[in-house]
Amino acid sequence: MTKSDKENEMKEVSDKEFERVSQIYKLLSDVTRLKILLLLEDGELNVTAIATHLAMEQSAVSHQLKLLRENQIVKNRREGKTILYSLDDGHVLAILTKTFDHVRHN
Repeated sequence: MTKSDKENEMKEVSDKEFERVSQIYKLLSDVTRLKILLLLEDGELNVTAIATHLAMEQSAVSHQLKLLRENQIVKNRREGKTILYSLDDGHVLAILTKTFDHVRHN
């Protein structure tokens, strides 16, 4: 990719998209949220299971899940009285995998 190609690609990114990307990175910058996302890599979990894995209060986990859900990073579904959380799509996991690969590169 030439310098001109990169410049054209950057021009095609809207300010709104830059803001959205920035918001996602802010959400991913929290250790607790990162741990939640990695737990959800293996499938759906409810708040109790996540809180147990992380040794945290359910209310704290619920708060983090709400932020992730509002930003379309996780999704939820109801099964009876239980709400199950899962990754919204594989893109976030791909970002995390690449980031961990980068950190471990040395």
